[in-house]
Amino acid sequence: MDPKRELTSVDLAALVTELNRYEGAKVDKAYLYGDDLLRFRMRDFDRGRVELILEVGDVKRAHTADPEHVPDAPGRPPNFAMMLRNRLSGADFVGVEQFEFDRILVFEFARGDENTRLVVELFGQGNVAVLDETGEVVQSLETVRLKSRTVAPGSQYEFPASRLNPLTVGYETLEQRMDDSDTDVVRTLATQLNLGGLYAEELCTRAGVEKTMSIEDAGDEQYRAIHDAIEELRTRLRSGDFDPRVYTDDEAVVDVTPFPLEEREREGLDSEGYDNFNDALDEYFYRLDLEDDDPEEMGQQRPDFEAEIEKKKRIIDQQEGAIENFEEQAEAERRRAELLYANYDLVDEVLSTVQEARGNDVSWDEIRETLEAGAEQGIPAAEAVVDVDGADGTVTIELDDTEVAVTVDTGVEKNADRLYTEAKRIEEKKEGAMTAIENTREELEEVKRRREAWEADDEGEAEPDDEAEGEDRDWLSVESVPIRTSEQWYERFRWFRTSDGFLVIGGRNADQNEEIVTKYLDTHDLFFHTQAHGGPVTIVKATGPSEPSEAVEFPEATKEEAAQFAVSYSSTWKEGRFAGEAYMVTPDQVSKTPESGEYIEKGSFVIRGDRTYFRDVEAEVSIGVQCEGETRVLGGPPAAIVDRVETSVRLQPGRYAQNDAAKMLYRKFKERFTDQSFLRKVASPDKIQEFLPPGGSEIVEE
Repeated sequence: MDPKRELTSVDLAALVTELNRYEGAKVDKAYLYGDDLLRFRMRDFDRGRVELILEVGDVKRAHTADPEHVPDAPGRPPNFAMMLRNRLSGADFVGVEQFEFDRILVFEFARGDENTRLVVELFGQGNVAVLDETGEVVQSLETVRLKSRTVAPGSQYEFPASRLNPLTVGYETLEQRMDDSDTDVVRTLATQLNLGGLYAEELCTRAGVEKTMSIEDAGDEQYRAIHDAIEELRTRLRSGDFDPRVYTDDEAVVDVTPFPLEEREREGLDSEGYDNFNDALDEYFYRLDLEDDDPEEMGQQRPDFEAEIEKKKRIIDQQEGAIENFEEQAEAERRRAELLYANYDLVDEVLSTVQEARGNDVSWDEIRETLEAGAEQGIPAAEAVVDVDGADGTVTIELDDTEVAVTVDTGVEKNADRLYTEAKRIEEKKEGAMTAIENTREELEEVKRRREAWEADDEGEAEPDDEAEGEDRDWLSVESVPIRTSEQWYERFRWFRTSDGFLVIGGRNADQNEEIVTKYLDTHDLFFHTQAHGGPVTIVKATGPSEPSEAVEFPEATKEEAAQFAVSYSSTWKEGRFAGEAYMVTPDQVSKTPESGEYIEKGSFVIRGDRTYFRDVEAEVSIGVQCEGETRVLGGPPAAIVDRVETSVRLQPGRYAQNDAAKMLYRKFKERFTDQSFLRKVASPDKIQEFLPPGGSEIVEE
């Protein structure tokens, strides 16, 4: 069993209760180890020396530690540590909160009239942001610039989108979330109520509800029992009624929890009790660190290629976000310039009026009052003015719902030229960012090459391969299949590659349908959809998102496979029908603009012009395990999958729910592969389920 390396939301809820007992402790000094572990040395009136550990790397944790367990102070402190010392030395620890039910802790410190908040993100790539009293980021370990949120010095800190908090959910909300699900009870609790897999199973056990029960078979009795179990969990977490446990398997630590879990007991794990949760966390992560560093376990120290790869990917994500922001900013500046010309007479009237007033020594306040009076009288030029800024010598005019700030002492043309120049400057920054992202991608590929070379050396030492290079291997009988994976931008969507090598992506929901069309549908791509309601938007990509768009000749096989993909992952499958109809159009036929008087729902689009239809398309997919090149689960139209994987299973609409079908496929693959460890890592039931169509499935005997 793999050991836990990240704290859960339940862990953090318990931790907050205990850490707030240190309210009033004073900060002596802050230390930064590497780029992801912070240590705060504090003094508490009742407890003496307190060591607070915060780690946001591969291991994500927060807890107080025994002084014997803390690492020695590093050498010269980096800038981040110096900044923390300048802001926090002598400050009082005010308290800590968990943001909603997310894996985010917010620590607050006060010194004089200056308050500092430390936001510790214990999810994803991990991060620590230092905020001033206004919520502005002073500094952060990582700069994040994504479309959804920004964490960067000088910006207001943005929390991730809110999630449902199961500890505060009312019975009616729980009932609604459960009824809206189309899977079993435990998966609904894990995903829809954000409890995660372990605690979802634990609550089912405590409530006496069969975790694999289909939602269709569950009702008020089960929901009430689950709600009562959640209430009991909430009460224990808030009262501090803990009985912490460190769980071990053959003396190796595997988990730490604030109270005993029946699920862990059922697995036959040994457990050790502790007086408080902080002590249990400290002991767990101290022993985990020792086990990770054990030379007998590790052998020759392997470079942490995964950490390097993740860091490069993180940088690429940030660079892509910056490029997208530059594009939006440049487009906004050009639009403002064009609006000035489109409304030339009105803008010229505003500028001339203000210039004349300033020439007669009229104050800015009087000009503002005059314009406000003119707006009340219905004068169009005055109505368009939304702000007057005497300090900058500008007037802001609203043109077609867009605010444009113009400099008063120049004319319309010069103001427009200034905006065009700013757009050009931003585009030059975009070009620099694009050069930087290409360099980072090259660095990423170099790390991957070094990893492959290391793994190839390992294979050569462990098991000489007498087979000629390029000769097919029987991966099913190999004792140890080397794992090679990489994350791609399209993997959060439904996707596959056609037998001709073209990438096909489809939406999992209305939001993704919207995103695919607005962000990823390019001029030379193909758009597919089904006649059946509720199907995924499906596009065949001519080129990648970072490549110049080029016209290509799509083979008929690619079109047929895309049509089958669209049908198989639509409501056709969910309704148990074995065939459906799909159509194909070009991107210029897809629009979000409805006919007059009509309304378009999110994720839906208007299709104009002739369509190419694909009739009687079979609803059928294959799920398989790929071993050559990358090792992973693949799923999609059989013609595109079978030749790419070592082994596969064909599916049609049927009676087994997604969760059950995924487990059935996993068991079949286990029967075929000798290397069970490899299979658990790359083809677990959860990973298989990502490729299953919505609704029930049946295995087709081959």
